[in-house]
Amino acid sequence: MLRLLLILAGLLLIPEMAMAEEFKSLGLTGTERGIYTVLIFLVAYGFVMAEEFTHLRKSKPVIFAAAVIWAHVAVLASDAGIPSEDLHKAFEHDLKEYAELMLFLLVAMTYINSMAERNVFEVLRSWLIRKQFGYKQLFWITGIITFFLSSVADNLTSALLVGAVVMAVGADNEKFVSIGFVNLVIAANAGGAFCPFGDITTLMVWQAGYAEFFDFFKLFIPSVVNFVVPAFFMSLAIPDGQPLATNEAAAQLKPGAITVCLMFLLTIIFAVSFKQFLHLPPFMGMMLGLSVLMLYGYYLKVTYPDLENGTRFDIFEKVKEAEWDTLLFFFGVVFAVGGLGYIGYLELLSGAMYDGLGATTANILVGIISAVVDNIPVMFAVLNMNLDMDLYQWLLVTLTAGVGGSLFSVGSAAGVALMGQSNHKYTFFSHLKWTPAIAAGYAASIFTHYLING
Repeated sequence: MLRLLLILAGLLLIPEMAMAEEFKSLGLTGTERGIYTVLIFLVAYGFVMAEEFTHLRKSKPVIFAAAVIWAHVAVLASDAGIPSEDLHKAFEHDLKEYAELMLFLLVAMTYINSMAERNVFEVLRSWLIRKQFGYKQLFWITGIITFFLSSVADNLTSALLVGAVVMAVGADNEKFVSIGFVNLVIAANAGGAFCPFGDITTLMVWQAGYAEFFDFFKLFIPSVVNFVVPAFFMSLAIPDGQPLATNEAAAQLKPGAITVCLMFLLTIIFAVSFKQFLHLPPFMGMMLGLSVLMLYGYYLKVTYPDLENGTRFDIFEKVKEAEWDTLLFFFGVVFAVGGLGYIGYLELLSGAMYDGLGATTANILVGIISAVVDNIPVMFAVLNMNLDMDLYQWLLVTLTAGVGGSLFSVGSAAGVALMGQSNHKYTFFSHLKWTPAIAAGYAASIFTHYLING
């Protein structure tokens, strides 16, 4: 059940998300039609938050909302006498942002799926199960693996991969699974905050040009603190003993598995180099890496048939298995938030939060909001506010938006997915029990960031 993305990105994409620098908003937030667009977005996002109960995929309501919002934007612009060229410029701004990020994510997902098909992650799972670690050891090992894995694979993928291990070794211990899953959610969100390609929100800040590639690694220690503080308190509640012995056979890597992993690292180098040395958009480096994987996939297809089911390696099957619901959800978010921003609501929100409360308080509040509302639209809105903040503040909002979702189980894709995977052993309320410890880690990570980077 490998889903979603390994989020890779290139260095400092320059198409800035500063909307106000390219065109002015309509300034029609007080109109009846403008207020209607906000209601449309809120209703759509209500369906997104209720996905666990309705089983309505999250992309469907936001794409609908995006289309309706832009239809209203077009009418508002026409009534205000805005030239169609200006309207198209605003629309194409969002299209450009989405297209570049979508290509990043598609390449990343394809690599993740290829590595999974070559049994890279299954070998790791099999090894952990057969080593017969104690429950406390497994708690820390799975948390640390998730923390570092989510710096290159997104929080959902990391949590699902390691969550399968926790479920397998804790099948007879419900308490271990419950606490272990809370630990995975925290570790997955914290691990994605310090690496430029560890989370979509980090990727967006990087793409917008507000921080250099290596600037994000200044968040490594704050991210570690965010993970370790609640993990320490939770580890005290982990039961003693170890799982029952298992006779599971060791999984084997398929031919080419190591090569695919090395090519993935090479693709990261391509993405960075295309921007750093060739001054080209990094997604071209990603596409180069995809082409190399396609050519190598042809070699695998011809040379190594899958003897178990008679099929051969097919790179387009891996593209087809990409998390299209997430890619389309991201499309809906970009265009819905972009449309609201063009009407003028992001300027209004910016004045209320950043001008009224100050950058530090507002950025901390962004993380708390991310515990309830997905961090993608929150961060996209922040980036489109055209804020004048220094590097410390941009790193702060990157940190808070990344780890704030750990406060509640519904605050991140990792938490929602693990609730579905746990067979009711991990629930909203079992996570809520540890929210005070998670909040302590949240506060400690912000304070650590201040001490190190302030």
